[in-house]
Amino acid sequence: MSEIVIAIDGPAGSGKSSVSKQAARRLGYAYLDTGAAYRALAWDLLDRGVDTDDAEAVTGALAGFDYSISIDPDDYWVRVGDVDVTEAIREPRVSGVVSQVARVPEVRSTVTALFHRIIAEAPNDGIIVEGRDITTVVAPDAQTRILLTAAEEVRMARRSAELTGESTARVAEQLQKRDRADSAVVDFMTAADGVTTVDSTDIGFDETIDRVIGVIRGDAA
Repeated sequence: MSEIVIAIDGPAGSGKSSVSKQAARRLGYAYLDTGAAYRALAWDLLDRGVDTDDAEAVTGALAGFDYSISIDPDDYWVRVGDVDVTEAIREPRVSGVVSQVARVPEVRSTVTALFHRIIAEAPNDGIIVEGRDITTVVAPDAQTRILLTAAEEVRMARRSAELTGESTARVAEQLQKRDRADSAVVDFMTAADGVTTVDSTDIGFDETIDRVIGVIRGDAA
């Protein structure tokens, strides 16, 4: 069981996944991408032909959700049953419905319980858990809680660089739409009491990691 839990929240394109994963490598910690669970559920619902607009149908399908994820930052994978969906959950069709799936209360409570089990069973000394509501809902008692953010135009540029074949305008539209949809469920743009903000607008990837690790170790943010 991990004795140290690090909670990191942030909006789309803030770099929280890549930064969290690299920080976990450097610290020898486990790494949990919570957003993958919501995406995997959305993929599973689509695969099973469940109407993702029907909250009752989504809730009814939860019992059949067979989910597993690696928490090794050097060997990351996501599976639904025996199917490796690591790449598939990033497809546009999944991105297009994941927010509406994630806003179903029964989904959030079920998935949060799953996160608690994964955190409790992690064998490493520490675990970095990143997502949207980690500092306030999933791990409000974490030893370190961080909001990783950046200016919207910077987040758009970073996301555009990641997605080949997508226009900047299209990426911007998707990012804004996702932020609006997710913000209806949880506030991930404002640091809650006791949460340290790390703004990566004007700094690079390596310096962002250094700052996050500095906060974890108790240095100045």
